[in-house]
This record gives sequence, C-alpha cells and structure tokens, in this order.
Amino acid sequence: MRLKIALLGLLSLPSMALAAEGGDNNLFAGDIGNAIWTLTVFLLVVFVLGKFAWGPMLQGLQSREQFIRESLEQAKAENVKAQSLASDYEHKLDQASAEATAIVEEGRRDAEVVKQQIEERARAEADKVIERAKREIEIARQTAVKEIYVTSARLATDLAGQIIGREVKADDHERLISESIAKIEQMESN
Repeated sequence: MRLKIALLGLLSLPSMALAAEGGDNNLFAGDIGNAIWTLTVFLLVVFVLGKFAWGPMLQGLQSREQFIRESLEQAKAENVKAQSLASDYEHKLDQASAEATAIVEEGRRDAEVVKQQIEERARAEADKVIERAKREIEIARQTAVKEIYVTSARLATDLAGQIIGREVKADDHERLISESIAKIEQMESN
C-alpha cells in the first residue's frame, strides 16, 4: 500500500512541477510535452492500478463470486434435501396417524366384542338364575301341594274314621292318603 502511494506521488511530481512554473495549466492548450506527460502518467497509473489494485480486487471479486455460487449451490442442495426430509417426515406422520386410527378402531371393535361377550354371559347367568328359581319354585309348589294333599287326606280319613266310628289302621290310612293324592292330581291335570 505504501508502495502504491509512493508511486502515485512520483507520478504526480512532473505535473506539480509544471503547475509551479506558472505556465498555462490547461491540458487541452496544445502543449505536446504536457500531453505526453499526461499520457505517461495515465498509462503508469493504469499499469500500477492494474498490477496492484485491479488484479487483487478482481481476484477478490472472483473468489467472492465463486464463494457465493458455491453457497447458493449448497443452499439449493440443502433445500432439496430438507424438502425430501420434510416429505419423508410428512409421509411417516401420515402413516403413524393411519396406524393410530387403525389401533383406535381395533380397540373399539375389541371393546364391542368384549361388551357383547359380557352381555351374553350376563344373559346366560340371568337365564340360569331364573331357571333355578323356577325349579325351586316348582319344587316348593309341589312340596306345598303334597303337604296340602297329605294334610287334607289325614283330615278326611280322621273325619271318615269318626263318621264310621272306628279307627282306621295305619295301612288303611296310608292307602287312603295315596288314593286321595292321586285323585287330586288327576283333577288338577284335567
């Protein structure tokens, strides 16, 4: 950088010297020496700038352009990759949602099956209890009817024994009870 400044200073010395002479400072005045020095300084400045300024600037701009190009390409590649991953995640999310829905539906179906099984067992158990109760009621009814028959037969034989005036033997008594029960059952079935 110091070299560039020194070089520019050296190049500007002849033009300062001309200005100090007090001559006409007009570049277009027609002085050929002035034109040659101006052209020389211009070419020297272009050469120095080309060698020390424009080359590194151009190289810096090209490296920056290359860096930006690579960054854009990398960003595009990462964007494509991110879109692919997002698509995969969305697909997996849809699959998980479908699986969750299927599991819930399966749970509902299983719950319905269990509910039906429980209802069927409860109905079967209730039917068994009802049947047992009916049998017990029938047995109790038959027992009560037999007791009524036996009691009424005894009363009848006692009454008949009193009417006849004699005592009925135990065998006769049992026979009369059995006959009376048979007649009452026969009347009940008709």
